[in-house]
Amino acid sequence: MTKSELIQRLADMYPDPRLYHRDFERVVNKIFDEIGDALSRGDRVELRGFGAFSVRARAARVGRNPRTGASVHVREKYLPFFKTGKELRERINQN
Repeated sequence: MTKSELIQRLADMYPDPRLYHRDFERVVNKIFDEIGDALSRGDRVELRGFGAFSVRARAARVGRNPRTGASVHVREKYLPFFKTGKELRERINQN
């Protein structure tokens, strides 16, 4: 599902004449912005029943250029990490 599909599904689920498509788009964008801002500050974002977003550090290392085989220094970097919640795992693994 893409972000635009999510926005459209929300608009279809809540057909209130006072709410426009752009209102749903603003809400979804604001949620994603807040999650991104929290992660950039190093905070953890937990959505109960869904999962938790956090940031993990990858240490600096020496890598290899696959084309030339030369050693390349790779700097330390931070990556977003998502851990699913129990309810989401159970929902996905239902028989």
